[in-house]
Amino acid sequence: MSLTEEILSQLPGDVMLSLRQSDRILASLRADNAPIATVIQENTQPLGPVDWDVIVCGGTLGILIASALAVRGVRVALIERLILRGRAQEWNISRQELEVFRELNLLTEQELESAIATQYNPARVSFQGGTQVWVEDVLNIGIDPVYLLATLKTKFLQAGGKLFENTPFTEAVVHPDGVMLNNQFTARLLIDAMGHLSPISKQARLGKKPDALCLVVGSCAQGFPENPTGDLLLSFTSLQNQCQYFWEAFPARDGRTTYLFTYMDAHPQRLTLEALFEEYLRLLPEYQGVELSQLQFQRGLFGFFPTYRQSPLKTPWNRILPVGDSSGSQSPLSFGGFGAMVRHLQRLTLGIEEALQTEQLSAKALAMLQPYQPSLSVTWLFQKAMSVGVNQNIAPNQINQLLSAVFQEMQQLGTPVLKPFLQDIVQFSALTQTLLKTGLSHPALVAKIIPQVGLANLLDWLVHYVNLSIYTALFSLSPMLETSVRNLPREQQYYWHRLVDAWKYGSGADYADQ
Repeated sequence: MSLTEEILSQLPGDVMLSLRQSDRILASLRADNAPIATVIQENTQPLGPVDWDVIVCGGTLGILIASALAVRGVRVALIERLILRGRAQEWNISRQELEVFRELNLLTEQELESAIATQYNPARVSFQGGTQVWVEDVLNIGIDPVYLLATLKTKFLQAGGKLFENTPFTEAVVHPDGVMLNNQFTARLLIDAMGHLSPISKQARLGKKPDALCLVVGSCAQGFPENPTGDLLLSFTSLQNQCQYFWEAFPARDGRTTYLFTYMDAHPQRLTLEALFEEYLRLLPEYQGVELSQLQFQRGLFGFFPTYRQSPLKTPWNRILPVGDSSGSQSPLSFGGFGAMVRHLQRLTLGIEEALQTEQLSAKALAMLQPYQPSLSVTWLFQKAMSVGVNQNIAPNQINQLLSAVFQEMQQLGTPVLKPFLQDIVQFSALTQTLLKTGLSHPALVAKIIPQVGLANLLDWLVHYVNLSIYTALFSLSPMLETSVRNLPREQQYYWHRLVDAWKYGSGADYADQ
């Protein structure tokens, strides 16, 4: 029996079976032979009157957008393949990001405080052989998903929303005037919140293999030495199995949560989740200074997150909008999920409401709600710099040395540079300062990046970097045109507002609102 089998067998439920099921899905994705079901069809006949303005598929994170729309008077139905409830594992986020729940009238101040299970400070960033960087108020809040989803579910129903549990999505037919779902439900707009493996997203991407993957394993356990701090990004080993291992750790209500994650391409020879879990258990004692025999494991955690260069996803169909992980609107450095959904929640809520009011529900119009964002696209080079090709040869500690140098320079530049980046927000000024300082202080290290990431990727990155500067300038100029825009027809205002949103989020200017 492997160490992974020994540990996971102690937990309730067949966790080992779930781990191996995830590995089978991952293997199929890597082999590029995952089946592509045709779940979306089109029909030229009018549908006639519909039951809802919006149907949201996928309840775990779909409840966020569903409840936000419902409290604004939109007629919303939410379908969920199981029972809509939160998992026991906390979601970590930064405090200021939670304000959107109050701004959208989803939670009161008291409810928001009740949703917070844990708080800690400070958090550490550290790489083997480098200095430690400490930051405050970044991913330092642990949200209780059970309470949050139960509260939002109640608000959704009170606002007139209709919830259909134990109702898996099977198919949808797009008509000129609406969408029919599962041959049963009808709406003006279908929102896909079914996550990375959404069948709608798979069909829209034509089964394309991911350009990169992030594999994550971990656990929540008791028995660790007392430690009120967290780790955001930490590495204490050189390359292992052609991977650079990174760690996260957070205090949790019922113990301490620790994660091991790594970035890689989708080559079939790469590590499985089960093999990575074995590595996690092998290295955890060294990481946390505790023997496994002293720990009481509460939960085993694992998953993989595919990322695509062609993101956010623009579907070819009218009246269908992917959101959250279905859309790929997170950067290749981010796990996506709760944090990515919360970041775009207000933008999407107001944009969807305006699309419904102005009947801008064509594929072209809805694509404006998931625009190109250079602030996300530039991070592809960072992901490449934090990973190594399956047959590539680089110095075992090259990635650690580079990251240590970069974060050392960001620390010297101060909080306005460091904190946005750690919250997956890239801004032109901060990025330029960091690149200049790192290049001048560590030219030999920077020179090693070119053969590691490849010249083509570097040139592609330069395009996004230039676009980041353009979006920054355009957003700064946009308030000057707001008065004249108010005189435009509402349909044209919709497109202008989406452009401003694209410039704002595409330049990382949304961080200024936090």
